[in-house]
Amino acid sequence: MADRICELCEAAKLTDWYFEDDTCWVADCEVCDTPMVVWREHGTDPTEETVAYMLDRLADAANSRFGEGGWSFDRVMRQIPDHFHAHARDPEWWFRLRGITR
Repeated sequence: MADRICELCEAAKLTDWYFEDDTCWVADCEVCDTPMVVWREHGTDPTEETVAYMLDRLADAANSRFGEGGWSFDRVMRQIPDHFHAHARDPEWWFRLRGITR
C-alpha cells in the first residue's frame, strides 16, 4: 500500500496565495474558501512563538480579504488533523460552503 501524501505538505497552488516563507504559507482553503495558514513542517506541535508568528500572517490575509475585525480564528484541524493549520473564518463562510445566498 502506498503512503498517503499529506495535502498540506504538498502545498499545491490551487487557490489564491497571500504569503509564504520558510515557516508557513497562507492561501485560501480549497474546501471552505477562507484564508488558511499551514506550518511547513509536518506535525501538530509548533512552538508558541511559531504559532503566534503564523497566526499573525493569517490575520494579515484575513484583514485584507474580510476587513479589520470581520473574521475570527478557527484552529480546529478537521480534515487533516496530523498537520498544523488554522483558518480565518468570516461570518458567511458556512453559507458559502453550502452554496446558500443570504
